[in-house]
Amino acid sequence: MSEPFETIRYTADVVVITTDGHVLLIKRGWEPHAGRWALPGGHVDPGETSRAAAARELAEEAGVYAAPGELVQVGVWDRPDRDPRGRYVTVAYRLTVLPGTGIEARTDAADARWWPLTALPPVLAFDHAEILRAAVEAAV
Repeated sequence: MSEPFETIRYTADVVVITTDGHVLLIKRGWEPHAGRWALPGGHVDPGETSRAAAARELAEEAGVYAAPGELVQVGVWDRPDRDPRGRYVTVAYRLTVLPGTGIEARTDAADARWWPLTALPPVLAFDHAEILRAAVEAAV
């Protein structure tokens, strides 16, 4: 017999786009998807909103500082199989910045780079390609 409730983890991701068409991606430093490019993001801490978590994770992983109010919600991703570790629900946000905004790989990011939206890595971690598409479409 299955459990009546499943454990659901809550995360936040950020799509940071420059006004000249680049997106910030981090290279994951550990599993799952170690070595793959991904959006900055992570777990929402107890007592924290997803918007505050997104701003915190962006600073922790890429050295980009934004006030939570600067982040625009893109949507919620909750497909049951989106993360190999179990059930994860993420709220994604978008932030637009100027070209030349400094970045620095930190915490669990092995690298951080600006990628042209027209020349992205062939595979992104998790469902981040889908989140990125939605953020770009919403910005138009």
